[in-house]
Amino acid sequence: MNDLLKTFRQELLDELEHDILPFWTERVMAPAERRFYGRIAGDGTLYPDADQSAVLYGRLIWTFSAAYRMTGRRELLLPATCARNYLLDHFIDPEFGGVYWSVRADGTPADTRKQFYALGFAIYGLSEYARATDDARAAKEAWRLFETIEAHSFDLQNDGYLEAAARDWSPLEDVRLSDKDANEHKTMNTHLHILEGYANLLRLYPSEERLRSQTRHLLELFFTRIMTPDGHLGLFFDETWHDRHPGDISFGHDIEASWLLFRTAQTLGDDELLGRARSCCARIAEAALEGYRPDGSMIYERHADGSIDGERHWWVQAETVIGLYYLYRYFGRAEAIEDSMRTWKYIRTHLIDREGGEWWWSILPDGTVNRRNDKAGFWKCPYHNARMCMEVTTLIEREDGRPPHRATPIG
Repeated sequence: MNDLLKTFRQELLDELEHDILPFWTERVMAPAERRFYGRIAGDGTLYPDADQSAVLYGRLIWTFSAAYRMTGRRELLLPATCARNYLLDHFIDPEFGGVYWSVRADGTPADTRKQFYALGFAIYGLSEYARATDDARAAKEAWRLFETIEAHSFDLQNDGYLEAAARDWSPLEDVRLSDKDANEHKTMNTHLHILEGYANLLRLYPSEERLRSQTRHLLELFFTRIMTPDGHLGLFFDETWHDRHPGDISFGHDIEASWLLFRTAQTLGDDELLGRARSCCARIAEAALEGYRPDGSMIYERHADGSIDGERHWWVQAETVIGLYYLYRYFGRAEAIEDSMRTWKYIRTHLIDREGGEWWWSILPDGTVNRRNDKAGFWKCPYHNARMCMEVTTLIEREDGRPPHRATPIG
C-alpha cells in the first residue's frame, strides 16, 4: 500500500469513528427511550417529537451492524440493537405484514402505506444485523420481508417490482416515495434498493435458490430494462416498462448503481454474469461521470430539456467516492483513484460540519452550505457516508493483501 492510499484509508476510518458514528450515538440516539430521534434540522435544532421513518431505521441497523463487523468495537452493538428492536417492535405490521412507512415519536403508526423501497431497506438492515450477531429473529424477519415483496410487489404479468401498496396490500393512487418523484408504477430507485437488500440477504443465505434466482433476475432487469443505450439508468416506468421520463438523468444514482450492481454480481459468484456486469457497470460509471466536475464534486441531475440541478448532495458525493474507486479497482481506469481521492477532498473541504458534526445535506449551486435541509431525519441517515468509509477502507485493505478485520459473531 503506497503512502497516499494509507492516508486515504486512515482519513476515512477517522471520519467514520470520530465524526459520523459519534454524531448518531451522541446526538440522535435516545437510549432512555430506546430509539433514535426523528429529526435534527440543518441548524442543529432537535425535534424529539418528529415522525420516524422505516428507511431511517433500516439504514441505522445496517450502518452500526456493518461498523461492528468491520471494527469489532462492541459498543457499536448498542445502537445497532436499539434500531433493530425499534424497527421490529414498532414498524412491522402485525396484521398485514411488511413495514409501515413511518411511526410517531411514541411508536404508534403514522403512515401505514407499504413502500417496497422501505421493505428493501428493512431487509438490508436486519440481514446485516443477523450477519453480525447470528440473531435468529432478525434473520427470520428479513426472510419474511423477502417473501412479502415477492408476494405483493413482483409483477407476474409484466415483470419487475411495483412501487407501493396500501396497508392491506390494495392498490394506491399515489405511489410516490416523495414529492420530488414521479407517480409511476415502477422506478429504478426502488428496484436498486430491493436488489441491495436481496444481495445482502443472499450473503446470509447463500444456498437459498429462490433468493438467488430473484437477485439474479433483478440484476438482469437493470441490464435489459433499466439501463439505456447511452449507459445511464432510466428513472420512472409504467407497468409495461415504457420510460415515462426519457432523458432525465440522476448522476448520483448512476454512480451508486455502477458499483452496487457489480458487487451483487460478485456475491452471486457466476463468472459469466460477472463478466457481463463488469462491462455494463463500467458503462454506467462512465456515463455518470458526465456529471463530474473538476473540483471533484458530482452534480445532482440533468433534465430532459438540458437544464442542470447543480446542487452537490451529500449522498451523491459519498457514492461518487466508491464508484470511482470501483472504476480504478475493477474496471481498468487507473486514473480514477486520483478522482476518488479528489472527491473525498471536496467532501472534507465543503460538506463535513467541523463544528456541529456529520455532513451538511448539500452545497448549493452558488457554493454556499445548505442549512435548510436536515442533518438527521426521514431521509438523512448515516448510510451513504458511513458505507463510503467502510467500503473503500475494505477495498484498500484487500489491495494490501490483508483481509479487513471481522468481529467474531456472538449469540
